[in-house]
Amino acid sequence: MNEIIIEVKNISKVYDEMTDNPVISLNNISMSIEKGEFICVMGTSGSGKTTFINCISTMDTPSKGQVILFGKSTLEMSDEEIGNFRSKEIGFIFQEYNLLDYLTLEENIAFPLSMNKVKNSEIKKRVHEIAKNLGIEGLLNKYPDECSGGQKQRTAIARALVNKPSIIIADEPTGNLDSKNTSELLAILKNLNEKEGKTIIMVTHDVMVGSFASRLLYIQDGTIKEQLSRKEFKTQEDYFYNISKINSKEQLISLKK
Repeated sequence: MNEIIIEVKNISKVYDEMTDNPVISLNNISMSIEKGEFICVMGTSGSGKTTFINCISTMDTPSKGQVILFGKSTLEMSDEEIGNFRSKEIGFIFQEYNLLDYLTLEENIAFPLSMNKVKNSEIKKRVHEIAKNLGIEGLLNKYPDECSGGQKQRTAIARALVNKPSIIIADEPTGNLDSKNTSELLAILKNLNEKEGKTIIMVTHDVMVGSFASRLLYIQDGTIKEQLSRKEFKTQEDYFYNISKINSKEQLISLKK
């Protein structure tokens, strides 16, 4: 067994907990993620997918239970330690790119390094190296609104990787991309996983991602209902394709009848 880098023990997340209408987003989830896995997280809208990755990436705090990162519980970590871990060990990729419009692509990619007070010479070296690898070196002087969706997503990937994180968290990264750019993005993530050993955790509605993932988690009503290997997923691909078109719990119930 490979090294376990993320362990989740009985986590729950409840919003508006002290009101008459608490919202249970996660309900007593336990699982672990090994170094080098490519995890795909699926589920209908409102199932708890994003809350789950927010909790394991320290962007949010569980109401109950604990998250253990590289053997240390976040309950034992100071806010400064958590912030340092997040900025150095995790790279985030979002559906909306989250680029700063008033910065060039080069400045957007460099932003995490600037925040970590890396020397300017090292920043320039790293930014140009990663931009070259992702095919956007010739665009570094452009601003986001001068670029296509695929170019902006590659810039977002470059920004996520520039700190050399061990974990990549991607929340619906293909949501705004056409089929060509989606395929290119998945090829990039597959290469990062297989060639560089990056651990990838991706939330998606795109069934195509399942064929890249080493494991698929299906979340429903705040719990993990299914955990499938790549081989197991392949035997149920049609079912998950139907699920990917569902936007509500009611539609899911209808599908199962």
